[in-house]
Amino acid sequence: MSILGGTGLRKIFSLSLAVAALATAVAAHVPATAGPAEDAFFTPPDPLPAGAPGDVVRVRASEAGAITSTVRAWQVMYHSTSALGQPNVVTGMILIPRSVDPATAPIVSFASGTYGPAFRCTPSEMERIGASYEQPAINDMLRAGYAVVMTDYEGYHPDPKTTYITGRSEGHAVIDIVRAAQRMPETGLSRDAKVVFRGYSQGGGASLWAAQLQPGYAPELNLVGAVGGGVPADLVQVSLQLDGKLGFGFLAYSLIGLDNAYPELDLENYLNETGRTEFARMRREACTLELLLDYRGKRLSEYTTSSPVLTPPWLARVQENKLGGTAVRVPVHQYHGTRDDVVDFAQHKALRDTYCKAGVAVDWKTYDTDHITGVYLGNAGAAAFIADRFAGRPATSNC
Repeated sequence: MSILGGTGLRKIFSLSLAVAALATAVAAHVPATAGPAEDAFFTPPDPLPAGAPGDVVRVRASEAGAITSTVRAWQVMYHSTSALGQPNVVTGMILIPRSVDPATAPIVSFASGTYGPAFRCTPSEMERIGASYEQPAINDMLRAGYAVVMTDYEGYHPDPKTTYITGRSEGHAVIDIVRAAQRMPETGLSRDAKVVFRGYSQGGGASLWAAQLQPGYAPELNLVGAVGGGVPADLVQVSLQLDGKLGFGFLAYSLIGLDNAYPELDLENYLNETGRTEFARMRREACTLELLLDYRGKRLSEYTTSSPVLTPPWLARVQENKLGGTAVRVPVHQYHGTRDDVVDFAQHKALRDTYCKAGVAVDWKTYDTDHITGVYLGNAGAAAFIADRFAGRPATSNC
């Protein structure tokens, strides 16, 4: 018997999965074609043109890695809304299987997980060059005959200011790429198509934020369900589990994201010299692999003169980004690993309980696994839930 024991082996295996999947993305950062740093497509026009949320600013046909021959793909820039309610523009990817009639295809707005703050990490670019670590889920949905639309979220451009983990900004972006796809003549998608929001980790939070915001923000969408796995629902509780741990890079990136969304937070004012240097490097260079490996076990005290996370301005903005304040009006599938070592399990379970008390039809599933393995382990359950929603089968709840 191994001296590591079963738990130790599982942890090593899970981290190996992460490294293997994410190393592909790192290796692909210098593709044969020009990388995003040389690509003016992602630069927002200045001034922004007039347009309603979901209106298309620009679009181009795209490759999609190994699945290019089986799909029609576009990269798109579209109008959306920031966390402060201001107009912005966001980019993303639209994928439609060549084997389906787009006029009858349902739509999944797939909210990506964490790809990192650097411009080279842009999710749609990772999909274009075949380096998305979430490709198994994307492939499953395309094989099922769904159109898949994927937002990059706010801020992926040559001078990146991504608003990581900021719920309202991300929720709007998840919603508005559906509108953009339906308004593009090139796609042929119906404005009456059934829609599901889906995501894991950052994407799980974004998906549920989109579901909470949709009735007031985009009531015209034919939303029939939402999926959120590994959801960071309560940022205070999540952050308490990250300092000095495997996921410290995600904590640091969360501070960057909130600071980009809410300029009055003034993160720079809390950083020491090491913090200024390392956070600037993170913004320039870090994708998910670097967040996991370069910053593993680090502590916020190493980078700050004083901690911003418990100050009133930060606490107020963090509270604004706590899920559960509004009931979701469609059935929800939520899932989480009970041994999650990045996103605290208990706070997502608390969100599930909040939704249940509010009368939401929640299908809740747990897995005996950690965060990284949960990226893949939850795919079958999510796929079954989505298939039922698109087929019009009655939703069940295990509240």
